[in-house]
Amino acid sequence: MKKHKWYKRKVVIISLGILFAVVLAMQFFRPVIINPPVTGNVKVPHEVQVILKNSCYDCHSNETNLSWYDKIVPVSWLVAQHIKKGRSGLNFSKWDELSPADQKAKLWESINQISHGAMPLDSYTLAHPQAKVSQKDIKVLENYIWSLRVNNKPQDTSKIKALNHQTEAVKKAQKLAQIPKAPNGIAYIADYKNWAVISTTQRLDNGTMRIIFGNDIAMKAIKEKKISPWPNGSILAKAAFDEIEDTDGNISQGAFKQVEFMVKNDKKYQKTNGWGFSRFKTPEMVPYGKNANFVIECMNCHQPMEKNDYVFTLPIRQ
Repeated sequence: MKKHKWYKRKVVIISLGILFAVVLAMQFFRPVIINPPVTGNVKVPHEVQVILKNSCYDCHSNETNLSWYDKIVPVSWLVAQHIKKGRSGLNFSKWDELSPADQKAKLWESINQISHGAMPLDSYTLAHPQAKVSQKDIKVLENYIWSLRVNNKPQDTSKIKALNHQTEAVKKAQKLAQIPKAPNGIAYIADYKNWAVISTTQRLDNGTMRIIFGNDIAMKAIKEKKISPWPNGSILAKAAFDEIEDTDGNISQGAFKQVEFMVKNDKKYQKTNGWGFSRFKTPEMVPYGKNANFVIECMNCHQPMEKNDYVFTLPIRQ
């Protein structure tokens, strides 16, 4: 009996030794994580900067500060992937590469994700509890982003002129010789303007209004209350326009800005949570994105709405 116990103990010791040797050998295949130069940091109030650096910068900047356990394989492989993905979607250290409008939109999106609890990732805060964002921090961030809201001036002449100037351009755009396609192959759908309106929203950060349209399949799903998840073939279109406010406070549609499409096909777009994304800007319907990776930005933005099949704006109740 003693000999048997000794043999089992020996097997355990040998197994642990082999495991230790394997883990040790794996350290020679550690991914290289570097911090490229910072070209332009985000300019926000100090209290906002502190929160962003504490909770976002390790994955979304060139100022990654790795803990000792982040450097151990296989954890370092996961960390490297998070950093690569995080920087590609949003990099606070390359803030100067964004236009002022895009900077404001990125801040709006980032704080929106934090408010919804989608960021920082639970897998990150589990190992880095100090990165958790408190309710007090969220209030600071929300107060800041609301301070950036665009105050529409009643009878804003510049917006009215923009609308009038755009009328002819829109007519030309409707006669496009070739249908534009996004880098991922999704084509512009001119017929969306004839679809039913699902809902409307406002973006107070840039003074625009959004009208959300749905194709026949989407509208049927809404009527039957089968949008969790949305059925394949559903297409949602979100068109953005300037907001024009009259002296009585009434809001009307101004110049066209862009239109975004979400196409549901859980097999074709499995890698992007079942949705295909595209965006076309200006009346010329210029496709957004330098390459197909632009969908990472779309996925990151819609991640907080996972429980609603990644759709932000729910239909107006009938």
